[in-house]
Amino acid sequence: MTTNMSRRRLFALGGGALGAAAAGSFLPPSLHAAMAATPVRPGGGLHDIRHVVVLMQENRSFDHYFGALRGVRGFGDRNAVELPSGRSVFEQPGPAGTTVLPFGVRGAAEAQAKQLQYIGALDHSWNGGATAWADGWMNGWVTAKTAATMAHYDRQDLPLHYELADTFTVCDAYHSSVHTSTSPNRNHLWSGKTGFETDGDRAVGNDAYDEASHPGYGWGTYAERLEKAGRSWRTYTEWENFTDNQIEFFTTFKEIARKALVRTGGHTYMESFYAAVRDTADAAERERLLGLLEQGVTTLTTAERSLFERGLRRVETGGLAAEFAKDVAAGTLPEVSYLVPSAVDSEHPSVSSPVHSATIVYQVLDALGRHPDVWRHTAVLINYDENDGFFDHVPPPVAPPEVTEERWQGRPTGLGIRVPMLVVSPWTVGGHVCSEVFDHTSVVRFLERWTGVREPNIGAWRRQVAGDLTSAFDFGRGHGQPALEAPGAIPPFTGRWQPKPPAVQRMPEQEPGVRPARPLPYQPDAQARTTAAGLRVELSNTGASSAHFALYPYASEFSAPLHRDVRRSSAWTVPVPDDRYRLTLTGPNGFRREFEGPAGGGAEVTSRIDAHERDLHLTLRNGGRRTLTFTVRPLHYVDEADLRDWTRTVTVKPGRSRSVVHSAADAHGWYDLEVRAEGEDGFRRRLMGHIENGRPSVSG
Repeated sequence: MTTNMSRRRLFALGGGALGAAAAGSFLPPSLHAAMAATPVRPGGGLHDIRHVVVLMQENRSFDHYFGALRGVRGFGDRNAVELPSGRSVFEQPGPAGTTVLPFGVRGAAEAQAKQLQYIGALDHSWNGGATAWADGWMNGWVTAKTAATMAHYDRQDLPLHYELADTFTVCDAYHSSVHTSTSPNRNHLWSGKTGFETDGDRAVGNDAYDEASHPGYGWGTYAERLEKAGRSWRTYTEWENFTDNQIEFFTTFKEIARKALVRTGGHTYMESFYAAVRDTADAAERERLLGLLEQGVTTLTTAERSLFERGLRRVETGGLAAEFAKDVAAGTLPEVSYLVPSAVDSEHPSVSSPVHSATIVYQVLDALGRHPDVWRHTAVLINYDENDGFFDHVPPPVAPPEVTEERWQGRPTGLGIRVPMLVVSPWTVGGHVCSEVFDHTSVVRFLERWTGVREPNIGAWRRQVAGDLTSAFDFGRGHGQPALEAPGAIPPFTGRWQPKPPAVQRMPEQEPGVRPARPLPYQPDAQARTTAAGLRVELSNTGASSAHFALYPYASEFSAPLHRDVRRSSAWTVPVPDDRYRLTLTGPNGFRREFEGPAGGGAEVTSRIDAHERDLHLTLRNGGRRTLTFTVRPLHYVDEADLRDWTRTVTVKPGRSRSVVHSAADAHGWYDLEVRAEGEDGFRRRLMGHIENGRPSVSG
């Protein structure tokens, strides 16, 4: 039986009730006790971490899960991009001139008489991902995926996930690694990249699942780097693991599997063998097969045996959590643990559900909570391999054309669409949001920082654009213990279905309020001025990490958004074809600049950020021949009653300039200003973003 056949068989299994959550909370009582016993200031830094647990789940986008969550970049995002049609990115074009907005799964389930937990999967192929992304315009979602792409959950539907976000730290700029399916994304988690198939095609599909004929991937894995460095690691997985143990598809491990299986009667790869084990109803036959595997394992060298036990050994179906808990209790938990659940626990929308994954998460956290001495030194990273086909509104940073290693078939391989990431640890308590750009290679880089073992497969562009997850942790300051939410029950399985939007649509409301935010390593700014060659857009970033900028043309200046990564400064010169320009520049953490006006106009606005005072200094220049009157008006982050006091009107004579200072200190560093110039038709600037000062803040 091939792996693909195994998946198709599993799609039909659905799910049954796997157990109820603890009364009053989805988090185990043991974890509550462990958190209470942990010092409010755990301290210690990276060296105080002794265990990292990586639980990668399946196929959910950030907006699909957390678009309604308070204090993250969700449905209330002020930096949402505009489509070429003039509509918001949330208003996706559908068939026959229709528009589809995000809509709640619960409402669709009620209208269609379905169970909200069991919606089905959508297209998540390489070409489907490209269609949705649409050269960066993000307007092909319904075309590529159907209207069901816009379905989303909320707190009532996902009590576990929202409780984890409110208790620990959620990352709202964490992206999948590539615009496609499971296998290439898991390649990035296990090895830092996805390379090429033996026929020369880029490994952007699930070719490896045809294990009988696939030769395997020849580049090394991070697990092998850990092994060589003498660092402990292990994959926890079951007889049935949804073919998600990506390490099985690398040549080193395929060769070890073939040697271990030599006496099993023709099986040459692990999934084939374990499919036979789990499919037989005869206990004696099952034991016979397992015994033949053990005979083959004895023929392995010491080095091969170690890799087999750490990477390929599976435990009985349903036994992952118990095996993990056994090692926690025995004090033998490895430094790095990769958890690879069964299909029904995987959260995949073809066979699992959000509430089913609560089972494995609960059991893992309970195992740690029962041993506070282990919990006190452990970080759990819960992420998702890809977005399936579910909508997310944030355009991902992508590599420019000159970065050839990040291109295939004329388009960027990544970053991919945003997916959820929850960082659960004593150093991430407090319900924070971290908005640094991350992807799956960030997990590898976090392990690099912690262990000192480097992964050479990660390319220079990935290292520049994505962080290493350390900004999600707070090793120095204390946290309060937030209140917790009550869970929901696991419903009986009633079949898969596709949500349809309601007849009358309205934009969903994001939960009101903000949440504490981790400090970020960015300080972007930008200006634009007209020149003889066109509009010169000047980019700057005085932060410690590179900032990714995307420039959107709305007056046909060019055909698709441009991308640039900036450590200090850079610039574009943009043509102005019809004597008018209108561009929007976006950057990290809600940064935005809008530039609009006539070619050759005399009005100009430049900005300077004072991080210490959290002030935005604006210089208003008049390079024309007539006196101009500039109006500087806040669009947000100012009380409506005080709007007049914050609005400035400044007259500037020809050839002169004047300065205006806007304080963002009372808004925790957030600003959103509009500048217009009376006397110069259509001139407009919008400046929006957050002034970082190296300290925790709040979300905008």
